[in-house]
Amino acid sequence: MNMIMIYLAIDNNPGLVVEDFYDRGEDYEENMLKRQARNPGWIMNIGLPRKIEVDQPVVCHFSVKDKQGNPISRDGVTFYAYRPSDANQDFSVPMVQVAPGEYEAEVSFPLKGAWDTLVSIKNGEDEFNTPKRIGVGIDWIP
Repeated sequence: MNMIMIYLAIDNNPGLVVEDFYDRGEDYEENMLKRQARNPGWIMNIGLPRKIEVDQPVVCHFSVKDKQGNPISRDGVTFYAYRPSDANQDFSVPMVQVAPGEYEAEVSFPLKGAWDTLVSIKNGEDEFNTPKRIGVGIDWIP
């Protein structure tokens, strides 16, 4: 059995290795440090119902405030949903401002199970994100 596993590992190379891994890692670190230096320290919160059913629309609420608690208003707020087990089900929805620093979008999840959600807000050229993992069609304890 071990020989079969070794053969499969060699024969079915997933191609995940890149030639310039070191340079790419340095670039990633440099960009991450620049991003952290520009981080405005906003307080961001995603609000979704505790119970979400498959193919039932729900309202996703997003709030963003500065360090002092003042609402932040920006264009370009987007809700993203990622299905960890099936990337073909990923989707995004633009969010609409309903009050200063408050955004909403109606979303519907097509499959039962775990979903990773992310709300992204743009501040000029920079983009800041806040994540949240949810369960659809199941009892979920966040």
